[in-house]
Amino acid sequence: MLIHSCSQETEPVAITKTEAIELVEYIAPDTASLPDNLYGETVKYGAKLMANTPYYIGPDGITGNYLGNEMTCNNCHLNEGSKTFGNNLFNTHKTYPQYRARENKILTSADRVNNCITRPHSGKPMPLDSKEMIAFVTYIQWLGKDYDPSKHFGHGIKEIDYSNKSSNPERGKLVYEKNCQSCHMANGEGIYDSSARKYINPPLWGKWSYQEGSSMHRVIKSASFIHLNMPNPIVWNKPTLSVQEALDVAGFINSSSLHYRKSGSGVSYPNIDTKPIDYFKGPYNDTFSEQKHTFGPWDDIVKH
Repeated sequence: MLIHSCSQETEPVAITKTEAIELVEYIAPDTASLPDNLYGETVKYGAKLMANTPYYIGPDGITGNYLGNEMTCNNCHLNEGSKTFGNNLFNTHKTYPQYRARENKILTSADRVNNCITRPHSGKPMPLDSKEMIAFVTYIQWLGKDYDPSKHFGHGIKEIDYSNKSSNPERGKLVYEKNCQSCHMANGEGIYDSSARKYINPPLWGKWSYQEGSSMHRVIKSASFIHLNMPNPIVWNKPTLSVQEALDVAGFINSSSLHYRKSGSGVSYPNIDTKPIDYFKGPYNDTFSEQKHTFGPWDDIVKH
């Protein structure tokens, strides 16, 4: 490639194009590699909190009562936040503090943990200096300690291509009955393990599920998660559901007219200029309806 200077006094400078680096899938570290010291114990406790959240900090938790339901972090962040494209936490520590549109402010990683506790878990914030908060944040840091976006892929959720598509909850009901009902039950109530005091498979609507305004309440966001992870377990590169099926079932699960869920706590997206296109509730910085923002098609909104 030749890059030409604007100056007439210099000759064109030849620049060799850097060869593209092929990213590799990130493999999370093993807790067995942790040192036998306070740091190692703290990370391991963080992993336990991810897997058995309500046992420790649920409504009847043994160390605190912060959650308002008995869903686990693991219900949304699969394999304790270590599954490729399973809403994992690989690059989370390195990207915080960051701006969060929902709150329209800068949040730290500890703030973000509390954000999850207060919204999908309908709870109350943990003290920032608590043993549990320190364990969460330390675990998240350790989990992604070797993750490098210039070398690895797999962080978070891989967004689907939703262009020229919309979500049809009626079709989604059929997808749910065929692929989801056996794990999440006919009325979306999930499967609860009373001995462990946690949901093995989370409720997808109803008063014990995530609130309105939670990330999984957005159709594109939840469909992106569903497409590469459900029915659980599958691997990300061998999806069971098509993108269209994922969009349809996400619309069915998150339809306010079909299913009850708790109202969201606090004001969401006070700055409408940073509101996601698939957020279910206006106002918006355009003239498109709540129906269109919720279920699509979203192409016109993107072009706006």
